[in-house]
Amino acid sequence: MKQINNLQFITASAEQAEQACAGGVRWVQLRVKNLAYAEWKQRALATQQVCQRYGATLIINDNPQLAVEIGADGVHLGKEDMAPTEARAILGPDFIIGGTANTFADVERLEAAGVDYIGLGPFRFTATKEKLSPILGLTGYELLLGQCRAAGITTPIVGIGGITLADVSPLVATGLHGVAVSGAISASPDPATTALAFLERLPTLLPTSS
Repeated sequence: MKQINNLQFITASAEQAEQACAGGVRWVQLRVKNLAYAEWKQRALATQQVCQRYGATLIINDNPQLAVEIGADGVHLGKEDMAPTEARAILGPDFIIGGTANTFADVERLEAAGVDYIGLGPFRFTATKEKLSPILGLTGYELLLGQCRAAGITTPIVGIGGITLADVSPLVATGLHGVAVSGAISASPDPATTALAFLERLPTLLPTSS
């Protein structure tokens, strides 16, 4: 059984991971850009230590090789990254693999590739993403989640992209499994308290099989 948490925290630093985990976050995606492999590995190991202390899942963005090397829990693959089937060949059946989607066709492709969860977005503009796909908004999620239900797609889908605390309830009402958050927690004056507030607005998590 692979449990896909309904609050996923995206960060580039172990320090931010520590603050979020102190507030109850149990899923950390380490997303770094333009770092040499050695430095990336060092940052991943530091973040992994934080996750191990709190019993949190560690997902490495874009880098299956690094995930295998340090024994992370999984990877998240963007639309321009390695194909999920290739990553699965490297990682084996037990690692978590997530993928990024912007359209229903993306969701169908990822479902067919056997990913464990899908990050669907962006909800709104976000400065943390360099190449932004078309913004979905609440109406976009309602449409796409309706298409997924009609097609019998059951892979957990997580909303992402500029999501704030006030957005959580209406987003979950569309049928999303949960939300992925970065700046709303890390830029908060009190990240731990903000993380707890996000968790309180999300439904009780049930185990998910894959």
